[in-house]
Amino acid sequence: MARRIGLGLLVALVLAAVAGFRERSMLLARLQAALAAPPALSAPGDEGAGVAWFDDYYTVEHIDEGTIAIGEPRYHQANYSYLILGSERAILFDSGPGVRDIRPVVESLTRLPVTALPSHLHFDHVGNHRRFERVALVDLPYLREQVQGGVFTPTDAQHLGFVEGFEPPPLRVTDWLAPGSEIDLGGRALALVHVPGHTHDSVALLDAGRRQLFTGDYVYEGELYAFLPGASLRDYLATAESLLPRLDEDVRLLTGHRATPPGAPLLRHRDLVDLRDALRGIRDGSLAGEGWYPRVYPVNEELVLLADPWPDL
Repeated sequence: MARRIGLGLLVALVLAAVAGFRERSMLLARLQAALAAPPALSAPGDEGAGVAWFDDYYTVEHIDEGTIAIGEPRYHQANYSYLILGSERAILFDSGPGVRDIRPVVESLTRLPVTALPSHLHFDHVGNHRRFERVALVDLPYLREQVQGGVFTPTDAQHLGFVEGFEPPPLRVTDWLAPGSEIDLGGRALALVHVPGHTHDSVALLDAGRRQLFTGDYVYEGELYAFLPGASLRDYLATAESLLPRLDEDVRLLTGHRATPPGAPLLRHRDLVDLRDALRGIRDGSLAGEGWYPRVYPVNEELVLLADPWPDL
């Protein structure tokens, strides 16, 4: 989820009275759901050359011959999901909030068997997973323990759908993917990278051959949420420090949300370096934040980090 929540001094006072980070962050989300309705869809705009409207809601942009960005620019969070094609199968990395059915878009783009894989379990990334026969999930013990009768259902804290009236979807997981494992699509290999920070279960996909990193919500342009349930600045920093040595400097970061049009949201290696440096600055006390809850830390011209006032670094 990538929409800033501002509830003013009253909320800050209530949150300050709550002892734990998890309780503060869940209370904030529930207050948001009670006090603010999600914005209506915006009007369709000019998405520029290379971007086609599939209908009046979804856009399609070919990043290269096997990588397609499926955008939802009218939705207030401007989600982007990615259809990643090999010669034998495909991955749909994220599926949006489910405002509209994404499956017809996918079926118009490929006849390959498709596995839907979420970058994490927030409602705006798993809304259409139930529409696909194959669903993959990162293989973490606590997620396995949530399976009941062959069905995995995210908790409220993992899903946060109550903020916009979405119920946690029951999913039949067909593929449990170990962190660090390789996904062979046929002529194209993706590494599944565990990237905790935004949530405990966040993953990214690294295509080293094409110098592409699909980041989900670990990093994207705009406001990075590090104050919601499951978020951790300590994890954010550990992930950045372990991830950067794996990436070439000309890597492209294909992210889960867009702040400014047109086209799919792309970041650079430098943005990840700046994020790491900002996190180190928060830890060392050399980077000051502004505001109360969430506390706002500048990263660079593209990014700001929204965090708990009591960072766990």
